[in-house]
Amino acid sequence: MRAVLVAGARPNFMKVAPVLWALEAAGAEVVLVHTGQHYDEKMSDVFFSDLGLRSPDVNLGVGSGTQAHQTAAVMTAFESLVGELAPDVVVVFGDVNSTVACGLVTAKSGARLAHVEAGLRSRDWAMPEEVNRVVTDRLSDYLLAPSADACANLRAEGYRDDQISLVGNVMVDTLVGNLDRARERPILDDLGLPRGGYVLVTLHRPSNVDDPERLAAISSALVDLADELPVVFPAHPRTRAQLPAEGLGALRIIEPCGYLDFVALQDSAAVALTDSGGVQEETTMLGVPCLTFRDSTERPTTVTEGSNRVMGTDPGDIVSAVRAALSLPREFPVPELWDGRAGERIARVLVDAHGRNRPRPTDLAREA
Repeated sequence: MRAVLVAGARPNFMKVAPVLWALEAAGAEVVLVHTGQHYDEKMSDVFFSDLGLRSPDVNLGVGSGTQAHQTAAVMTAFESLVGELAPDVVVVFGDVNSTVACGLVTAKSGARLAHVEAGLRSRDWAMPEEVNRVVTDRLSDYLLAPSADACANLRAEGYRDDQISLVGNVMVDTLVGNLDRARERPILDDLGLPRGGYVLVTLHRPSNVDDPERLAAISSALVDLADELPVVFPAHPRTRAQLPAEGLGALRIIEPCGYLDFVALQDSAAVALTDSGGVQEETTMLGVPCLTFRDSTERPTTVTEGSNRVMGTDPGDIVSAVRAALSLPREFPVPELWDGRAGERIARVLVDAHGRNRPRPTDLAREA
């Protein structure tokens, strides 16, 4: 079996590693493709080195741009590559522009398409990621779901049971495999941070960072919070460019971190404040209270079974929400199958399906 694995942006890189290794261990030929959607060294290269992940076989080098420009650039570059490689299956991850772009090309190519993290739904159509998730699932032959709620979403939307596999969370595979290494990193000492005594902040979604007045209000609330606890803010490049020029001296605004350093920061935080999906999952595994600065989440299992609380998007609530989170007990359950073996389950699904040489599930759907 020849499998093409597609990584495009920072959230994808830690998801690709366990699937790549499990497929190769199962005897598959794996071609790793980096679309170049994230290309900055701090947003891309450092993750490959931190994870011990081999260099991509192909880098499409599409770079940045608007949603439409970036999606079109990935599609154009990936179409010729798929024609050249003739893969049996293309595996895409998550919900970034590269995911839906490569999904569209694959669906028209004759290769099978597998979506890792299928079935996640925020039901917020203002989020570009929600559009990417729904479209990619509709195109996919194999829907590889991380949690029971994701499976329920897919069944409610009419997908058949033979398309859906509950495989667990590949982010957890990478976290479990690297946590000891992360805890050995010196970043807390380098930043002079007390273990368990600071707030970790990440913000990157357009709704939070692209409106100058809104971002100024959020920043002001974080400055107020810094009177009580150190506030560490690894700033996404787009976020940093939008931050107010003055008045943020109380915040520890730092460059984006590599994977191991960021896990170390999460692991020792008193509270994480974020609009990231991955941080919701990782803090659940680490037992760190997480406040999601959004009105909804596509990962509700982190709320019902984990440490996450969706706090809304009122900047005035930040300080009181952090105070409340600090009083929570540090004991949280772990969602089903978040056990570090999701990559193995994904490889088994794909290799078994290829071995049976069964019709594509989407072909069956069209015949019906």
